[in-house]
Amino acid sequence: MPQNALERPRDRDDAGRVEQAPTLAEVVAVLEDVYPPGTAQDWDAVGLVCGDPDQRVRTVLLAVDPVEDVVDEALETKVDLLLVHHPLLLRGVHSVAATGSKGRAIHRLVRGGCALYVAHTNADVAVPGVSDALARVLGLGALVPLAPEPADPLDKHVLFVPDAAAEAVLDAVWAAGAGHVGEYARCAWTTSGTGTFVPGDGARPTTGERGVAEVVGETRLEVVAPRGARGAVLRAMRAAHPYEEPAFDVLELAAWSGPRGIGRVGSLAQPLTLQRFAMVVAESLPPTEHGVRVAGDPDAVVRTVAVCGGSGDSLFDAVRASGSDVFVTADLRHHPASEAREHARGGPPYLVDVSHWASEWPWLHGCADRLATGLAAAGAEGTDGLGSGTTVETRVSVRRTDPWTFRLPSSGGLVR
Repeated sequence: MPQNALERPRDRDDAGRVEQAPTLAEVVAVLEDVYPPGTAQDWDAVGLVCGDPDQRVRTVLLAVDPVEDVVDEALETKVDLLLVHHPLLLRGVHSVAATGSKGRAIHRLVRGGCALYVAHTNADVAVPGVSDALARVLGLGALVPLAPEPADPLDKHVLFVPDAAAEAVLDAVWAAGAGHVGEYARCAWTTSGTGTFVPGDGARPTTGERGVAEVVGETRLEVVAPRGARGAVLRAMRAAHPYEEPAFDVLELAAWSGPRGIGRVGSLAQPLTLQRFAMVVAESLPPTEHGVRVAGDPDAVVRTVAVCGGSGDSLFDAVRASGSDVFVTADLRHHPASEAREHARGGPPYLVDVSHWASEWPWLHGCADRLATGLAAAGAEGTDGLGSGTTVETRVSVRRTDPWTFRLPSSGGLVR
């Protein structure tokens, strides 16, 4: 009997367990849960670039750049999805004809049955994200954002409910998205009091009579909820509340810094000299012709480190405000670096400049782990049609896509 086209392909692993290949749409759903597209910068171009959402994904190749060499690797190894950090189509295009490098990449991937997905600035600000990975390989702990983004806006819902209905109303608003605080659910604060009202002639009171003052024991129920869930929470409250006209307040909470943001600040387990720390950086990142450039006294002591995977010379104000001894990033230009050193008057923060590609490459391994974990969790929960054996094979490209191929030391005489 021919296999139903909608049936998920099944294979068995060495232990005889059924493994299922998720669709591209299911893989994208997991990625966008880890790296929400809405957290990307408004100038960015993230998400699915090409690929059929219904195609099956058994193998994923992760790389920093969607360059020709990486496309070669994806097609040679016959992967189903190429997951990259840098966008292929960052600026608007009017054609993807194969007459240009970007068009050729798209055509080759489509012909080879390989999808392309981008997680860029949404991966930069994620927790954990690109800079977390860089900080971890350098041995930093106690990480906090260098330039934190505001936390998602919250409302506080203050609900006045007859005592007997308080639990039912709390369950209803929780199911609608309220009462979630970090890793805790159904969070609420309650206190008891009395409510009083006089039903009007047109009222249909659940409790009391028209024209007669009523006094009822009530629970004041306070819960927080994302501002985007306000409508759903209020509808759920009204549906579960026994009163014809519930009493409630909705308070917009002040904004504060959230866990997401560009860059990270962390601490070394033991102080190091700047020279020794620079050697740690050089030993921890993949080799490039760029190497590691350092600005500062080699014997200066380093305890606190700011990092930013990718280009970070717009963050000097945040680095100074963080009190960091050194800033590790990429693409430091002459003028911002010179001005930063002048501002420091020879002291901290010192500068460590590395290859852009090398600074972001460590993220790939963590991204691969989170994709596999997310698919396994979705399968275990039975969500999105995923089965309990859902799995993909992930591999990280080791092809160096840093554009520089060799370097010569300066050999000229002194400038006169």
